[in-house]
Amino acid sequence: MKTKKIDHICIAVKDLDAAKVIYEQTLGLELDVEYIAESEKIKVARYYIGEVALELMESTSPDGDVAKFIEKKGEGIFLISYAVDDVDAALDELKAKGEKTIDQTPRTLMGNKYAFIMPPKKMCGVLTELIDGDFKPGK
Repeated sequence: MKTKKIDHICIAVKDLDAAKVIYEQTLGLELDVEYIAESEKIKVARYYIGEVALELMESTSPDGDVAKFIEKKGEGIFLISYAVDDVDAALDELKAKGEKTIDQTPRTLMGNKYAFIMPPKKMCGVLTELIDGDFKPGK
């Protein structure tokens, strides 16, 4: 598997509106798109910094993964997503190496395939995602 680039970094936040103000005023970021991903139970504000997106994520449900993360660890970096050419092939390669991936098959969101690969403990405490395609919601 060849990792092409970091696609996006997600930060779990309790209050998306308050977090947007902080990131926009402190870093001068301009909001590119805001969207809700019902399947993941999140509301997201996405900012592009060069080719890498920064996503601030608020849970839309107390049983969502972002809500559980915040309850356990507090706000902070939730995941890093790496772009690859083919998520299916990357999962097959990891399985061939004997790795136990979180997702056995890719998920789909807004026309893109993605998969959570290793448990955070295996990846130095960071949830790691692989994505293929050009995920640009709202563009």
